[in-house]
Amino acid sequence: MSFTFDTDFDDLNIAVLVPCLNEAATVEKVVSGFNTCLPNSKIFVYDNGSTDGTADLAHRAGATVRLEEAYGKGRVVRRMFAEIDADFYVLIDGDGTYEPSEVTVLLKKLLLDNLDMVVGCRTLGVARTGHTTGNKIFNRLYKWLFGSGFTDIFSGYRVISRRFINSFPAVSTGFEIETEMSVHASQLNLPIAEVDISYRDRPEGSESKLRTFSDGWRILRAMGSLLKDNRPMILFNFMGGFFILTATLLGLPLVIDFVDTGIVERLPTAVLSTGLALVGSLLVVLGFLLDVIAKTRLEAKRLVYLQNR
Repeated sequence: MSFTFDTDFDDLNIAVLVPCLNEAATVEKVVSGFNTCLPNSKIFVYDNGSTDGTADLAHRAGATVRLEEAYGKGRVVRRMFAEIDADFYVLIDGDGTYEPSEVTVLLKKLLLDNLDMVVGCRTLGVARTGHTTGNKIFNRLYKWLFGSGFTDIFSGYRVISRRFINSFPAVSTGFEIETEMSVHASQLNLPIAEVDISYRDRPEGSESKLRTFSDGWRILRAMGSLLKDNRPMILFNFMGGFFILTATLLGLPLVIDFVDTGIVERLPTAVLSTGLALVGSLLVVLGFLLDVIAKTRLEAKRLVYLQNR
């Protein structure tokens, strides 16, 4: 199928996925916006246990509403991906900070360039200072650990292909789900792109669920876990190298003294140095073994991806 800039989206099987938790102030506007710009799409609002009537408002606006009782955005997104069948997926937060009409730009980019994911890259000027700073730090950390390709790994506005969804394991439980999606694309070298989009502050009466420090810590831990699962050699070689370097710094003076005097004068230090060297060596070996497993898992995901053309 070929696409041009005047592509009619009415013939496409598109599912709009909106995870929500207490978004009564915005969910109707989000659903109505997609009803206008993608009138033939199927809009699904998954309510994560709202207490403010979000589900009723979403249903009134024309969305199919389902309940996910297990708390966490990652759990909601995982269930969405498992239950909903479509050719193209639009994933957007229900907080009203994104403009539904800009979905046409994201979709055209995905279709014309035959991509697997297009991420809406936000203008973060209206965000809280802590969120903006944290976003910049984590994006730089991501680039260092997993490579380039993304400048806004936490964006909640994405257009995704079926083959991406079917090859994506989705194990995250919270806000780190976007990071996992980015790592999946980076590790499989999937064709992706970012498109600049507008981003506005939440309207009055709408409250952010993101907790700067606690969720930031969870995302940092998630990055460590994703590094362990996808690039274990880097992680374990770094830890092993640290132990070996420490053992060398502690043990080298003892070796020099032993050469000069023939006596090991600080036996506890010698034992500690030897132990650290052994631990470091084991970590390096473990890194190589886990790297083989990681490559096998990566090949399996790649095969699943290729089966969904």
